[in-house]
This record gives sequence, C-alpha cells and structure tokens, in this order.
Amino acid sequence: MSDAAASRTVWTITLAAAALLMVTMGLRQSMGLFVAPINTSTGLGIATVSFAMAVAQFMWGAAQPVAGALADRYGPGRVLAAGVLLLAIGTALTPLMSSGLGLVLVMGVLTAIGSGAGSFSVLIGAAAQRLPVERRGLASGVINAGGSFGQFVFAPIAQRLIAGLGWMGALWSLAVISLAALPLAWLLRRPAAPAQAAHAADGGLRAAVKDSFADRSYQLLHAGFFTCGFHIAFLVTHLPGEVDLCGLPPTVASWSLAIIGLTNIAGSLAAGWWVQRYRSKYVLAWMYASRAVLIVAYLLAPKTPLTFYLLAAGLGFTWLATVPPTAAVVGKLFGTRYLATLFGLTLLSHQIGAFFGAWLGGLAITRQGDYLWMWYADAVLALAAALVNLPIREAKIERVVPAVPRAAR
Repeated sequence: MSDAAASRTVWTITLAAAALLMVTMGLRQSMGLFVAPINTSTGLGIATVSFAMAVAQFMWGAAQPVAGALADRYGPGRVLAAGVLLLAIGTALTPLMSSGLGLVLVMGVLTAIGSGAGSFSVLIGAAAQRLPVERRGLASGVINAGGSFGQFVFAPIAQRLIAGLGWMGALWSLAVISLAALPLAWLLRRPAAPAQAAHAADGGLRAAVKDSFADRSYQLLHAGFFTCGFHIAFLVTHLPGEVDLCGLPPTVASWSLAIIGLTNIAGSLAAGWWVQRYRSKYVLAWMYASRAVLIVAYLLAPKTPLTFYLLAAGLGFTWLATVPPTAAVVGKLFGTRYLATLFGLTLLSHQIGAFFGAWLGGLAITRQGDYLWMWYADAVLALAAALVNLPIREAKIERVVPAVPRAAR
C-alpha cells in the first residue's frame, strides 16, 4: 500500500469513527435538557426522572465492555449498527412512557445500551487495531473530538426542537436523525489485520481481564475514571436545573452544554497530541486538578450567564479529553488485542460514578433545594482523582532524535 493510500485509510477510519460518535454522544449528552419537560408532562418528579437518567449512565457504561468483547470477537461493524438501531428505537419510545418503570426501561436501559454499543470502547478499539502505533494517539483525540462536536451540535438543536415541536416531537426527530449514523458502521466493518490482532499469545479474553484487574495501575485508573463520570453526569444532567435556580433562561443551559462540547473539541485534539509527547498519567492528573480549581472558582463567582459560559469553556476543555490518555494507558499496559474490552471496563467504572452523579444530584435538589453539597463533593473528588493517577506505572515517552546526515558531521 502506498503512503497516500495508507494515509487515506487512516483518515477514513478515524473520521468515520468520529462522525459516528458525534451522533451517539451528541444525542446522549443532550438528554439533560429533557429532564424538566418530562417531569412537567408526566408529573413523575425530578428524583424519578433523575433516577432513570442515572440508570442510563450506568447502563451506558455496562454496555461498553460487553460491546467491546463482541467487537473484539466478531468485528465492530455489526456491534455499531445494532447500537445505532437500539438508540433510535429507545429514543422514539421514550415519549410513550408514562410511568417511572417504563422510563427506566426505555431511557435508562434500551437507549443507553444502544449509545454504549456505538461509543468509545468499540470505536477507539477498532481504530487502534487498524492504525500504526504512531497514529493512535492523534486518532483517539480526533475520535473523541467527534463526540464533543456532537454535543456542540445536538444541544442547541434539541433545545430548538423542544421549543418548536414539544419534548415528544423533539425526541422523535432525534430518533430519526440518529439513523444517519448507520452507514458509518459499514465503513468500520473490516476485521483487524492479523498482525494487530495477534498481539500476544495469551490465554484469551478471560485471562486478559483477570490479569488486568490484578494490576495496581489499572485499579488506580479505574478510581480516577470513576470520579470523571461522577463529575460529567452531575453536570450534564443537572446543569439546566442549576441555571434555573439562578433565575436564568433555559438557553443559558443549552448554550453552556454547547460550549462544553465546542471547547472539548480543542481539548480532545490537544489530549491526542499530548499523549504522544508526555506520560498520560500526568496529563490526567492535570486535567482532574484543573476541574477542582474551576469548581471552586464557580462557587465564588456571581451567577450570571457569563459565569456559566466561562465555567463551561473551562470544564469543557477537559470534559471528555480524559478518554485519549486513559485509553493510551490501557494500551501501554496490555496492548491493543483486547483494548475494546479492557477500556470498556474502565468506562464501566466511569459510569458507576456517573450513576451516583446523576442520582445524588436529583436527591440533593429534592431534599435540600439546591446543589451546593454536590458541588463540594465534585471538587473534592476531582482533587482525589488527580492524586490517584500519579502512582500509575507508565514508561517515559521515548524521544526520537533525528539522525544527523554524514556530510554534516
């Protein structure tokens, strides 16, 4: 294969994965805008709706290692296509649910499994197995940026659809839009190349999982990612409620979510560049520590639209930019053969944290009338996540020194 053809293949795989993630993550990360309309229409209560979304956070994470294992075994194409279909069906059925149980089963389980099957673990795993080592870091950043761009695009679209069609019509419209991702799954259907697939003569997937959980660095990575999930789910679910408590219009919330997505595009690309030059554990520690500082600054600042936009820009830069360095650490520790599964398991820890972030936020507003203690917990956990990443075992980045031509010696 020529260099030009190889380059086209790299970008085809990378951009197809990024575009698919744009749809699945963009739709998923916009669901917080539907909490108040669903509550108003059904009368189920904020706590019940928040619980359904908390279950969705957990199920999205639980789907990742399962989808990753299926992709590792059968290839990613079918897994991604099935995920898109489940996402569309679940989104379309949500407006028909009038009970808490129905909302949990459709929004919390079906939709979440669909978006999880078409998300990070399968997409980054598929790309890593098909790309040369030197391209993986940047590719994971570009793929991650696709998810962030989806949030930037879908949040204002969802808000506009809610205003124009009502929340039911908005969800039905989003279900149709999500089907546009189906052709992208076809582009990623090809199996991994034999050289990439045969990374190690191991005892199979079960042995790989057992060995990974015996590794202290892998355990610490899970602990930090748990906090990341808590932080993101709390904000994406309850930022509209926080904005409302401050007496600001709903557009402030939708534009804040959009700004988070926009700035995370830059953050994701930067993360992809950084992991090729610096140890990923230091990148992660810096990202988590910056969140703690930003949360404290927000609590001290006046609650104006500008404050929310600045908070969104600051947090957005590291929002899901933690994904490339986390995936990089997993790949360095265990190779790419089972990356989709092992990285999927870290995403499960991420989403266990997300479950608590979404659910406890609903309990806080119901019982205390505000989110103050959630903000405190968020800042403390962010600082803890920064610290637990530092002892992770990770080799230094090898610097390649260009050879000096003989004539110049």
